[in-house]
Amino acid sequence: MKFFFVINGKKVKQYMVVVFAAFFAASLAFVGQQQLSVFSSKDGPRAIYKGEDQGNKVSLTFDISWGDKRVTPILDILKEKGVKNCTFFLSAAWAERHPDIVERIVKDGHEVASLGYQYKSYTEWEDKQIKRDILLAQEKIKKVSGKMTSLLRPPNGNFDERVLNISEDLNHTVVHWSIDTKDWKNPGVDKIVTTATDGTKAGDIILLHASDSVKQTHKALPQIIDKLKGDGFKLVSVSEMIANTEASSKEVN
Repeated sequence: MKFFFVINGKKVKQYMVVVFAAFFAASLAFVGQQQLSVFSSKDGPRAIYKGEDQGNKVSLTFDISWGDKRVTPILDILKEKGVKNCTFFLSAAWAERHPDIVERIVKDGHEVASLGYQYKSYTEWEDKQIKRDILLAQEKIKKVSGKMTSLLRPPNGNFDERVLNISEDLNHTVVHWSIDTKDWKNPGVDKIVTTATDGTKAGDIILLHASDSVKQTHKALPQIIDKLKGDGFKLVSVSEMIANTEASSKEVN
């Protein structure tokens, strides 16, 4: 006995259209995924050093651990340029000594984040010391700013897998950077501007400082802002940069 299969061409065509549409939609979803560049421990927590590469967002971040002479001119320039949403990583010990400046940072519309309390390298400490410093910093910054920190830049940018694990346990995301201006070396205004803006891409997290050691940052800042805006970039906080994104990883030990 022979069997014959009759194929309805119209139905096949409809089926292929549905399959193609589903594949196309899935492709768009994949291409449209926003990704973060991160350092991560194997199958573990991560440290973000670059935000989404879709769109035109970049983040200006400022580390402050001592002094009060440089930060005010920097805040003045940001205000004059209409720039909000920078992220200031604060040493909590510094924040305790300068609550008025912290208050202004928040009032001007910027984000506050943590540099820890004592500003000493976490990789040289025992676990319990790291935990104590992170939690103490969070408590002190909240006291003077009214903001609960969830972003952490370990002192001197030093971290390893152990620091990542502890930070995650304490609900902190470790944030590194993709562009280091090395402004603390005071290499010259032109050099700082060039490093901060040449080759800058969407998602970049730019490291600047606002401690008293930087003597040229406030002079370079107007040009940095004008150049980034002129190139079509939108200046956003780190929190906005990393919101609703997925991550690709680079492993650290």
